[in-house]
Amino acid sequence: MAHGEEARERTHPATERRSRAGGAEERMLTFHARLRERGLKSTGPRDDIARVFFELGRHISAEELYAEVRKVNPHVGYATIYRTLKLLKDCNLLFERHFEEGQARYEVAGEQHHDHFICESCGRILEFENDEIERMQDSIASKLGVLLTHHKMELYGLCGECRAKQPSR
Repeated sequence: MAHGEEARERTHPATERRSRAGGAEERMLTFHARLRERGLKSTGPRDDIARVFFELGRHISAEELYAEVRKVNPHVGYATIYRTLKLLKDCNLLFERHFEEGQARYEVAGEQHHDHFICESCGRILEFENDEIERMQDSIASKLGVLLTHHKMELYGLCGECRAKQPSR
């Protein structure tokens, strides 16, 4: 798995591809509606970038997105990638994440809340959900007398594959 590539517990691959493709089309419709709300037009390059981003369905850097979009539209430049990423963020269709590595990574907004484990060796990003952690956070907020509106949890360490590559102690 390439640096920064992610894994998550998934459904059957064919089901997931259909689901991601359907979700991408829905998100494209939402994107077009939000562009119209802002008085902006849909353009070919903008649509290519958004569609590729939605279809990939993983944490991706601008550089990785650029490489993927160039397979579809070799005329798209970095400036258009960055402008479209900002527009998608302004439209609440993506989240920008800055993990310990510092490089911005982008993920589709609207997915169910999840937390992240980041491998310090290979950069793999594993998403996870844990009801017990969520309950603990609610309990802590209650004890502190605060209203918890959101949170971000990032755990760092070595993934199973990288641990397996280490010499036994």
